Amino acid sequence: MTVPRERSTVGLVLVRPSQLLGSEPFYQELIAGAEGVFGPRGITLLLQVVTSAADEAATYLRWAEDETVAGVLVVDLDPHDSRVELLVSLGLPAVVVGDPATAGSLPAVWTDDASAMNHAVGSLVELGHSVIAHVSGPQGLAHSQIRIAALHEAAAASAVAVLEASGDYSEEAGLLATRELLSARTPPTAIVYDDDLMAIGGLRAARESGLSVPGDLSIVAWDDSALCQLSEPALTVMGHDVQAIGELTASALLDVLAGRAAEQYEAPTATFLARESVGRPSRR
Repeated sequence: MTVPRERSTVGLVLVRPSQLLGSEPFYQELIAGAEGVFGPRGITLLLQVVTSAADEAATYLRWAEDETVAGVLVVDLDPHDSRVELLVSLGLPAVVVGDPATAGSLPAVWTDDASAMNHAVGSLVELGHSVIAHVSGPQGLAHSQIRIAALHEAAAASAVAVLEASGDYSEEAGLLATRELLSARTPPTAIVYDDDLMAIGGLRAARESGLSVPGDLSIVAWDDSALCQLSEPALTVMGHDVQAIGELTASALLDVLAGRAAEQYEAPTATFLARESVGRPSRR
């Protein structure tokens, strides 16, 4: 497939309710980073928001048939994702944003979520937390499974009890999941959330329950954002430069379109950035 430089377009399909996408800092920053690479080269990033995996597959089929895009970025993969085989069969160049194990023969841009979760648990254990909960994104996603497995491994090594809940990355999901966790017979003294919006929901739930943060409950959000920095208290995060990941992903797709062999591109691992929402537990 060849697309004239002045009309070059690449695609990104997100399976999301449109109202959630508008409030998700992660994808806003990822797209901003990618456009920072594509824009100066005259390449347009076409974003298509759909409501189901079937709609996503249909979009790829249409794009390939009409030669709408030169290549695509693929996100939110599960461990045996059918989209990889579909894109290969269509001959549609693609880069996966996710663990290389999910990418098949496609290039992948990934971060070491297991090491990051180990770091998060270790930091909380050092503060004296012995019951740690995790609010993951949808548990079918590969990065959710990697984080969950790493949480249990790190907790077992430190003799820490683990509680789990999951959500759809929305603030409301974080609120509901936190209510569930706080009603446990032995509630957590610290919760790690898979995104910033769910962590904000967790902060709301703690306040509703009359708990102080961080005195009664420590909160850690995955991915830094203005929401985390401006919340009260400011949220501790597992932070990495999402715009840089977008830039790396865009550059990887340009490599593919230039005919270079598929590679795996590792972005820096998220690091524990301590702010006001984490401290020593008042109860053990």
